[in-house]
Amino acid sequence: MDRATVHGAIIIRPRHGAAYPFKKPHKEIPIILGEWWNDDVAKVMADALATGSDFQPSDANTINGQPGDMLPCSSDKTFRLPVKHGKTYMLRIINAALTNGFFFAIAGHRLTVVSSDASYTKPFTTDYIFIESGQTMTVLLKARRRGHSNTQYYMAARPLATNPAAVLDNSTATAVLEYIHAPTSDHVDFPTLPAINDSSAAAAYTAQLRSLASKEHPADVPRSVDEHMIVTVAVNEISCAPNEAPCKGPHGNRFASSLNNISFEAPHRDILGAYYHSSIGGVAKTDFPDNPPLSFNFTADNLPPELTLTARGTRVKFLAYGTVVEVVFQGTTILGGDSHPMHLHGFSFYVVGRGLGNFDRHHDPAKYNLVDPPYQNTVSVAKNGWAAIRFRAVNPGVWFMHCHFERHMVWGMETVFIVKNGKRRDAKVMPPPPNMPRC
Repeated sequence: MDRATVHGAIIIRPRHGAAYPFKKPHKEIPIILGEWWNDDVAKVMADALATGSDFQPSDANTINGQPGDMLPCSSDKTFRLPVKHGKTYMLRIINAALTNGFFFAIAGHRLTVVSSDASYTKPFTTDYIFIESGQTMTVLLKARRRGHSNTQYYMAARPLATNPAAVLDNSTATAVLEYIHAPTSDHVDFPTLPAINDSSAAAAYTAQLRSLASKEHPADVPRSVDEHMIVTVAVNEISCAPNEAPCKGPHGNRFASSLNNISFEAPHRDILGAYYHSSIGGVAKTDFPDNPPLSFNFTADNLPPELTLTARGTRVKFLAYGTVVEVVFQGTTILGGDSHPMHLHGFSFYVVGRGLGNFDRHHDPAKYNLVDPPYQNTVSVAKNGWAAIRFRAVNPGVWFMHCHFERHMVWGMETVFIVKNGKRRDAKVMPPPPNMPRC
């Protein structure tokens, strides 16, 4: 929960002598979407974990640290972006929120998307973007005033809510784009944003993302796969132990979440250290499954209540260096279902396919995009849907894979890939620094 209040932008620019695959903008501006709790965020998490309940929702959504003019607390501190008519601005948009994906738009202006998760995309122009928790999007904004009276325009971020049973902060955050060297005006135009539950608008935006796939920035999509995985993503329950009662989760149990019905339990010792010192067996089991333990209609409306229960475990998966891995994240409607921004440390991956309903391993791969799929490190798995990713395991080490919604991760929607050393010297895990503190 610490990243609710401590976050910032790490910006990667073209290497010396290289250029953007588009005309250099007049200026670059980070736009960080986030959340604010009036309470101590450490206490918010501690209270939820103590009782097994859902997390207390934030009190406001924010743009560059401020809720904006729709709420009374920003006053004169609402973020304002001064622009000059005719100039092009690069907005580096980062979703640092813990619990929300956002629709984002600027009144009176269209946005040209040029990058996602630090990888160039084929440019496309849109009235709004959808950005999941943990994702980044880079857009170009052409500053063009409409008429002579409009000098101020709201930019706004509205959350997407896909599970009506989940409690979340539904406030809209705002900031102001204002033209300098222009007559002042009290009127501020407001953008048109999709409805808070419009998952189809989120899917329509996401479907437009494509890798640039140019000579200078090729798309090296793996055509053959060594390891196939289907991983169900679910919000679950864990039975309330007698010494924990009363629990405040569903049906008197505790909230939990899982991948392939395993709710990850953080070990008493770090997995990286255990692996490096060849003692992984005392910390985790190395049998994370490649498939769900039970096949059923994952996206059915009325699932049997016994499917809500999961169990804790620390189970990881080994990958040989150079292995090509395909992971299909399969959404479920357990406890109503939700969208999930799935993030993998240590790698970017190609999002080769998406769909609604249950993944069909016999027919859906024929519809994959193996030419110019988006290259990302966080993929949005739609409610009642699936998403397929591919990556080459050429970064040796211990890598976390998890849902970027904080409560889902804390509840156990995570696992670990351990990529073994390769043969070359630069394909081996580096030793810990000699001055590394001992836990």
